[in-house]
Amino acid sequence: MLAVRMCLALHVTEVELRHRRVQRVVGIVYVGIPVVLLAIVAWVSSRGPAAAWIGCVVPVAMLGLGLFLLPKHRYLPRWWAGVGGMFGALTGLVASLYPLVIGVWWPAILALPAAIVGLLIGLLLARRANLALLVPVVPELAESPYELVFQLRGTPLATVLLGADSVEIRSSPTARGEEQIRRYPLSAITGTFDATLSGAERLKFPIALTVVGTPGPAVILQASGDDWVLPTNQAAILIELLDRRRTTA
Repeated sequence: MLAVRMCLALHVTEVELRHRRVQRVVGIVYVGIPVVLLAIVAWVSSRGPAAAWIGCVVPVAMLGLGLFLLPKHRYLPRWWAGVGGMFGALTGLVASLYPLVIGVWWPAILALPAAIVGLLIGLLLARRANLALLVPVVPELAESPYELVFQLRGTPLATVLLGADSVEIRSSPTARGEEQIRRYPLSAITGTFDATLSGAERLKFPIALTVVGTPGPAVILQASGDDWVLPTNQAAILIELLDRRRTTA
């Protein structure tokens, strides 16, 4: 019994450590990137006319937006890449163009590469946060407040989003219409089963979703009269997380 308690304590500690690592990186994405841009713009403005300080409006607006969104997106990994990419690209673009106000023109030549590099840095930071959260996936994450994202095999964009009180199947990360998204409260789920696909099955879905048949594990999800066969390489852990969250929802 003591050994079991020690193992559980270690798992809880691991999840807590992940949470701290993830939130540090998410903080860099939402707050750190705008602060870097603000420092660059302030440094350039200090070497130019007084009117040059108006350029601080852009990074200050980014910082305000980041501080506003951070509490809302803290546990929602699907937003991290979008915000990181946008903030990174804007930082690279503004940092390369803003020296024009003090007559330094050569950084402007690098505007496009700087924007691309900024975009990649933002995306890589978001990816790092995702990896810190989900690699490896452990059952104890079911007790965390994070939305957990699982990719469907056979389609590059479709995902299963396991939230604190619902599960959502999306045809793409930006999908919005009812024909592209189906959401169920966890209380509406009536069954979860492990399955193995041969790859020859013709899968049909209640939303507009095209999945190329591939062999491997899958989850059979029954909810609100719908039957889903969701091909995912993480079928077993997804079922365990679903069942854990269902018992606490």
